[in-house]
Amino acid sequence: MRLRLGRPRLDRYAGRFDVPPADGDLAVTFLGVASLLVSDGESAVMTDGFFSRPSLLKVATGKLAPDLARIDSALRRAGVETLDAVLPVHTHYDHALDSAVVADRTGAVLVGGESSANIGRGHGLPEDRIRVATPGEPMTYGAFTVTLVESHHCPPDRTPGEITEPVVPPAKMADYKCGEAWSILVEHTSGRTALLQGSAGFVEGSLTGRSADVAYLGVGQLGVQSEDYIRTYWAETVEAVGAKRVVLTHWDDFFRPLDKELRALPYLGDDLDLTMRVLDDLSGEHAVPVHFPTLWQREDPWLGFH
Repeated sequence: MRLRLGRPRLDRYAGRFDVPPADGDLAVTFLGVASLLVSDGESAVMTDGFFSRPSLLKVATGKLAPDLARIDSALRRAGVETLDAVLPVHTHYDHALDSAVVADRTGAVLVGGESSANIGRGHGLPEDRIRVATPGEPMTYGAFTVTLVESHHCPPDRTPGEITEPVVPPAKMADYKCGEAWSILVEHTSGRTALLQGSAGFVEGSLTGRSADVAYLGVGQLGVQSEDYIRTYWAETVEAVGAKRVVLTHWDDFFRPLDKELRALPYLGDDLDLTMRVLDDLSGEHAVPVHFPTLWQREDPWLGFH
């Protein structure tokens, strides 16, 4: 990627923030980065729950700890009091820093690999509130069946490896190693299904034979990959599960708090414009629309085809 200052302008994509608002009980709410709330009003699961969003300076030079005020504010704004499960898509800090706190605040089970379990243990979650998933094995939480399928982080992974000991905050960014990365399949008792792909990585063939109506597709760092990589990523996720709609996540600047307007990651770390050029080509080729979600809005990504 060439050296380029500035960042993509989200107003170029203003017309793409058009996932239908939810009129019924079942909805997906985008909460920044790869945090998604999937709720039917009685049962609810959430990926990541990352709300602290420390500054770049803090991440680069200091130690990180969950910001309880920001977490509580976000949960209130999203209307979340209880959750059945919190599922980190992997355990980098920008996904899992707050996961154990959110689980603790909402009575949820923290679900993931051994790395996320060690984040839970570092926070003091009891073992009966921690579940180490078996890859590919369905788990039931309220009205939702959740299946974690092994995946990979999008390259480059700046803090690879697994978390083998409890992480007790405050801790350095490097302590939040990637751990197990997941493709998360969610099915509601209504029959509606979704793929929640938090990172723009994949394991070839891992989703073959799986199905999902909608793909929530993480695109962080996708803009520094080759076009061949982006096309393969689409094939191994969207095409593999037969998704009829794509909604993009992990495009926002996560060093910026949620009480400020979202903006794209800078060109120095990603290139959303390049990503969109390739994804728009793929969208046209496969007749699968690509959307951006609207922060805090309850949306129905299944409307119109389910």
